[in-house]
Amino acid sequence: MAKKTTTKKKTNSIATSIVQGRGVPLEFFKKNAWLLIITLISVIGLIGMRYSTQSKMEEINRLNTELKRAESYKLHQKSLYMSLIRETEMRRMVSEKGLNLYFQEQPPYEIYRNAKN
Repeated sequence: MAKKTTTKKKTNSIATSIVQGRGVPLEFFKKNAWLLIITLISVIGLIGMRYSTQSKMEEINRLNTELKRAESYKLHQKSLYMSLIRETEMRRMVSEKGLNLYFQEQPPYEIYRNAKN
C-alpha cells in the first residue's frame, strides 16, 4: 500500500509543479538547447516568409488592377484613333471625288426648352 501512496504523491507533485509553473526542469532545456534554438529559428523564418509572401501578393494584386486600367485606357485611345482615321479617310475621298459635301463642325439646329413657371 505504501507504493500506491507514493505514486499518488508523484502524480500530485507533477500536477502541482505544472500549476505552479515548475513543469519543465532546467535539465530539459540544457539537454535540448540545440533543438529549441533550431525550432525558434524555424518559426521566425516561417513568420518572415509568410510576411514577405503576403506583401508580394498585395503588390501582385495592385499591379493586376493597374494593368487592367492600362488596357482599358489603351482600348479607349485606340477607338478614338480609329474614329479619327475613318473621318480623315472619308474627307479625303469626298475631296478626291469632287463631291460638294462638307462636314459640319456644329449641329444644324439648336434646341431650346421653354421653361414654364
